[in-house]
Amino acid sequence: MATPRRIGVLTGGGDVPGLNSVIKSVTYRATELGMEVIGIRRGWEGLTHTKPSGEVDPDYIRPLDRQNTRTIDRTGGTVLHTSRTNPARMKESALPAWLDRSAAEAMRMDDGRFDLTEVVLEHLEGLGIDALVTIGGDDTLSFSRVLVDRGVPVVAIPKTMDNDVPGTEYCIGFSSAITRAKELIDRQRTTIGSHERIGVFRIFGRDAGFSALFAAYVTSARCLLPEASYDLDALASILAEDYRASQSHYAIVVTAEGAIWQGGSLHEIGEPDAYGHRRKENVGEALAREVSNRTGIDSLAIELTYDLRSGQPDALDQIVASTFANVAMDLVAGGTYGQMVAIRDGKYAHTDLPAKGSVARRVDVERMYNRERFRPRYDGRLGLPMLLVGLGGEVAASAS
Repeated sequence: MATPRRIGVLTGGGDVPGLNSVIKSVTYRATELGMEVIGIRRGWEGLTHTKPSGEVDPDYIRPLDRQNTRTIDRTGGTVLHTSRTNPARMKESALPAWLDRSAAEAMRMDDGRFDLTEVVLEHLEGLGIDALVTIGGDDTLSFSRVLVDRGVPVVAIPKTMDNDVPGTEYCIGFSSAITRAKELIDRQRTTIGSHERIGVFRIFGRDAGFSALFAAYVTSARCLLPEASYDLDALASILAEDYRASQSHYAIVVTAEGAIWQGGSLHEIGEPDAYGHRRKENVGEALAREVSNRTGIDSLAIELTYDLRSGQPDALDQIVASTFANVAMDLVAGGTYGQMVAIRDGKYAHTDLPAKGSVARRVDVERMYNRERFRPRYDGRLGLPMLLVGLGGEVAASAS
């Protein structure tokens, strides 16, 4: 395949610190290679909703160069903005205003949603985009896979605070989230201790407990994971023990949003998003009530969620973001597509984009978690990548 003349870049799903570092590094490297860069705003929505006139639509299309990206890595968020749009499963109410309704009917699926994949392909062609760099979590990457299967040259970069994208040991945003969690938990110790409470910190992690595990790892807290249901009475007993042993009379536990006790359940609430996910009820509040009832100690639910995705990236995320961007551009320059940049066996690498229906990566409970004490395991680290969890028996792809 010929070297691309024009590449597109987009960010999808939830924002995390480090996205702007990726966008800047992709732009700088692409211009060094003589390529134009088109920033696609608001994630996949930019490729479904941009006007089909062939003219640049400033609401959704933003040419990028060294001048307008020079300082963007100094802030968090994403200058391209983001959305949770899934072009393959769009609600009727979310269809672009310019789309003819008779044309839309041809895209209607059996479940009443609309598949706008053909619209995306037409817009990529109309914009003259020869290759696409997508930055996102499992949902954004799932539509990247759809495009790859349709012959679009795509290279993906994984980002999510949950750190659960299959095929990579690390996703952009994870280190910053843990750094923020440590700061927030350590600050709130004084308030929890002053009021002699048990603090129940809720953190992201619908299916995987990496965020809860590593937040506990660096704060010496107890933690609860979606991968390991637990005995509520045993947890309450240990938290009461911690409370009595503390000079200030307090205890803390970090729970992933998807962690649940044995015999318990979390109701899903609200409408499903474009990828079929519904919000679960707040496990922190439910757990705080249960712990108070069992211990007689006032327990307080505290959110560790959106604060973790705000602000600038920490040093590790900034390093990984810039390096992932340059590895992605190595792949683009070499004509290697359908790949996701990754860290495997502690090294920069690349691997096939996760296939449709791929299961999120999970914590290896036996190696990483002490079920009886509700703590991370600190022993047995020899041979594991620094700060990261290995992929086990998977074979790493060669780095380009």
